[in-house]
Amino acid sequence: MEKKSFKGWLYLLPAFLFLAVFMIYPLVDVFIYSVEEDFNFVTQASTGIGFGNFKYIFEDPYFIKALQNTVILVVITVPLSTGIALIISLGLSSIKWLRKLFQTVYFLPYVTNTLAVGLVFMILFKPTEYTDGMVNLLITTFGGQSVNFIEGPYWAKMFVLCFYTIWVVMPFKILILTGSLASVNRTYYDAAKVDGTGKARMFFRITLPMISPMISYLVITGFIGAFKAYSDSVALFGTNLNVAGMNTLVGYVYDMLYGNSGGYPSYASAAAVVLFFIVLAITCVNLLVSRKYVHY
Repeated sequence: MEKKSFKGWLYLLPAFLFLAVFMIYPLVDVFIYSVEEDFNFVTQASTGIGFGNFKYIFEDPYFIKALQNTVILVVITVPLSTGIALIISLGLSSIKWLRKLFQTVYFLPYVTNTLAVGLVFMILFKPTEYTDGMVNLLITTFGGQSVNFIEGPYWAKMFVLCFYTIWVVMPFKILILTGSLASVNRTYYDAAKVDGTGKARMFFRITLPMISPMISYLVITGFIGAFKAYSDSVALFGTNLNVAGMNTLVGYVYDMLYGNSGGYPSYASAAAVVLFFIVLAITCVNLLVSRKYVHY
């Protein structure tokens, strides 16, 4: 028995080494950097240990703006994308004709390059010297005024970013939810029909409880993914996100390391640690809520 146990640990050793080198060590290193004050990247020396880096980033208006953008993006996109994906999945599950075709069409944005999708959205929303963009053409057709969604007011840029994010993440959620709906035992629906149960009651009493583990999974991963958003903003507003006012927490970390204001790994690490604890807290809250509302 002990020999088998030893062999099992031996098989797991490569995975442990990989995690230690590429995950655990960088994580510990980030925590160390975050508390080293006045760290010099060239000499690898600091003046001491403290929380000065955290004080700096919380007084930095760029960090506050990035935090605000990220929170707004998370609050809007995660519930909306999950809800819309559920509605579309229910529609796909209720049709039999050309179901595979519709599933393929809805999944296409997920396998399309993020920057390519961003360029398409820029064409749709950004006015040029020749046209106001397709979206503005629709707005003016119905009597509204054209809006510069890419370089205009903050609410317009945030609308485009949220719309883009929902568009990108929804295909994966549709795929997961469609598969989850297909796995629900039809016997429950047949029994409910015999009892004369309405469709709305069947949805809330049978469908939702049965697919609640997948919904919980999508919500948790959706929060994590939205907090790590960066490429979406770059695809729409370019690399200078601070000027556009559309930076995110991950973008702030990147700027502190490699951007025009880069070369400050301590500030970048402090921001990364803040992001880590925000995501950890929200994940724990979601797990606690799922213990009450998710049925396994």
